[in-house]
Amino acid sequence: MTRHTALYTGSFDPITNGHLDVIRAGAVFCSRLVIGIGAHPGKKPLFTLDEKVALIHAATAHITDGGHCKIEILTFDGLAVDAARANGASVLLRGLRDGTDFDYEMQMAGMNGAIAPDVRTIFVPASPEVRHITGTLVRQIASMHGDISSFVPPEVAKALRARFRVPPM
Repeated sequence: MTRHTALYTGSFDPITNGHLDVIRAGAVFCSRLVIGIGAHPGKKPLFTLDEKVALIHAATAHITDGGHCKIEILTFDGLAVDAARANGASVLLRGLRDGTDFDYEMQMAGMNGAIAPDVRTIFVPASPEVRHITGTLVRQIASMHGDISSFVPPEVAKALRARFRVPPM
């Protein structure tokens, strides 16, 4: 089987166990998986780009599919297909939690396919144990000092507690 370079994009604000589920799945069929952190000037993220890169590095350090997949992290501020092409990716990796994600992601795949027919989109269904996790809900729970430890990697939980001044659990 040919192994591809894939680009997995998102805001990763913060990276969650749901994101890691998609990354693990992608590592199975990719020789190189590029995690692209989208920088959108209109949004006010919780973490800076540098903080996100550091958290993703820490959270993905152990994911390599037995050494067959190299994981890289970058930031970009344009179209995902342009970032894919610039980084030699022939695949856009996308995770699906539910029907709402499917509808949105199918529209994006159609638009991306029209713009860049050489870059294919591959969908990975979320595992049942992480299907309910969203970055938005994680941020909301953390901001109210709730326990987010089952939704994010330990280093992210620590960073969220520090950001919201939550005492250690």
